[in-house]
Amino acid sequence: MLRRHLVPGAIAALAAPSLLRAQEAAWPQRPITIVVPFPPGGSNDLLARPLAQRLQVALGGNPVVIENRGGAGGTVGATAVARAPKDGHTLLWGHIGTLAVNPWLYPQITYDPIRDFAPVALVATLPSVLAVHPSLPVRTAAEFIAHARDNPGRIEYGSAGNGAASHITMAAFADAAGIELVHIPYRGNGPMLADFLAGRLKASFAGAPVVMPGVRDGQLIALGISAASPSASIPGLLPVSQEALPGFELVQWHGLVAPVGTPSALVEVMNAKLNAVISGPEMRERLATEGADPAARSPQAFSHLIASEMERFRVLVARAGIKAD
Repeated sequence: MLRRHLVPGAIAALAAPSLLRAQEAAWPQRPITIVVPFPPGGSNDLLARPLAQRLQVALGGNPVVIENRGGAGGTVGATAVARAPKDGHTLLWGHIGTLAVNPWLYPQITYDPIRDFAPVALVATLPSVLAVHPSLPVRTAAEFIAHARDNPGRIEYGSAGNGAASHITMAAFADAAGIELVHIPYRGNGPMLADFLAGRLKASFAGAPVVMPGVRDGQLIALGISAASPSASIPGLLPVSQEALPGFELVQWHGLVAPVGTPSALVEVMNAKLNAVISGPEMRERLATEGADPAARSPQAFSHLIASEMERFRVLVARAGIKAD
């Protein structure tokens, strides 16, 4: 009698985790919303939309919707996702600013990238390009560093704004090289680029889509990239670490995170499906047009990246005295 009563209970206990995994593996069960915490048309939006389109196809037509929710350097949208249901149907398009830099720029921030999010999938890395105006008498990264050392505080460089990736990258480069540059922040890459092409700025360390058209037209000169190794998406340019500044590396990165508490089995299912899209030839080709490289990783590897980058920028932001607009 005891045996007959125990066996069904044991079977039920064993079946419960299996049933939970089956429910999680059924993702998605309704439309998926990817919150891009910036206005339409920016680099985050330009990378998120093609991923959403290809993910929708891979999921058999299940809708994948982009919701632009900008404000406060990405903190508004990130906060909203942190409070969303933990069911895998609301994800945040996170990037180096939202998930690693913002905590040190915005004292009033109400989310913690590690405490409030479960990393799902790293999507892409985006090397920045060190470019100068032809009027600056340098043609290599080593010459740029030497010229800056000879002219401390006299070279003006532009960025898309205080705390923007182009600001952070050049600040890190200057810190590593031991040079003093003058930062001129703009409200977006558009106005910055206009002054750069006109020669009112002498340098910028920005994403390839921002500066490479000017390089190809002969209006700017590219000196190198911020990645540790050559990038297939920006052929012909060497890392500045190989040519002038050993050990320097700082790439922008983009990925998807879910609210913390999303079941780990569900995160693994989402990661597998997203990685298949990210690694596909169509997405690889689309990323290359934006100067980006696919970066499919495990959730654990993405989590480690966020934690290490947060610590790196905590130190850099404090040392460079970087403030948000």
